[in-house]
Amino acid sequence: MALFDDEPVKPKRVHEIGQDLSLLSVGELEERIGQLRGEIARLEAELQAKGSTRLAAEALFRRE
Repeated sequence: MALFDDEPVKPKRVHEIGQDLSLLSVGELEERIGQLRGEIARLEAELQAKGSTRLAAEALFRRE
């Protein structure tokens, strides 16, 4: 909890690329894997949405 109400709360960093994993338990590693898989799925969905938008724009401006 912040000392004062107007202080911004920093989000907890879940995983840092390249960090030392030797100090994490099996449960912590499994949890991080699940979180990262969820993030990968979110990134892939956004990539697909952007690709669909690009294709629609290309079709709109394509003149034959």
